[in-house]
Amino acid sequence: MRILVAGVGNVLRGDDGFGVAVAQRLLAQNVPEEVEVLDIGIGGIHLVQELLAGADALVVVDAVDLGNAPGTVVVQRPDVREVSGPDDLADVHYATPERALMFARGLEILPASVWLVGGQVVDAERLGEGLSPALAGAVDPAAGEVRRLVCELGVDWI
Repeated sequence: MRILVAGVGNVLRGDDGFGVAVAQRLLAQNVPEEVEVLDIGIGGIHLVQELLAGADALVVVDAVDLGNAPGTVVVQRPDVREVSGPDDLADVHYATPERALMFARGLEILPASVWLVGGQVVDAERLGEGLSPALAGAVDPAAGEVRRLVCELGVDWI
């Protein structure tokens, strides 16, 4: 079994670096051999390249803006749309997770089990390094949700 955990975001844009912060926290722990934690940053095509090697499940960790209280952690299945034409594929960098997932789906390499663990941002547009206090406090709970999902997929992660 191979489970990918992909922390995405731009660490130079404040709260947008949430997924990377969670990935770094997870990498500091005992990661099971069936799990590969990746710091994707803003290179969505890197995620697609990793999926080309095959994966049984994917957990994407990212900053979200769903109108919740700042620092709220959400777990959901992302809505991955179909490639509808060449304009969907015009950006070869696929910097956003949505586009990378759409591209992977079009290539038929997206695992059947895909999850999003998100942290509600305070301000993802703020320039500068470092998470807001509310989102910094959500890093450990989000890491816990990733471990819970991995355990539900049948891999022990204490």
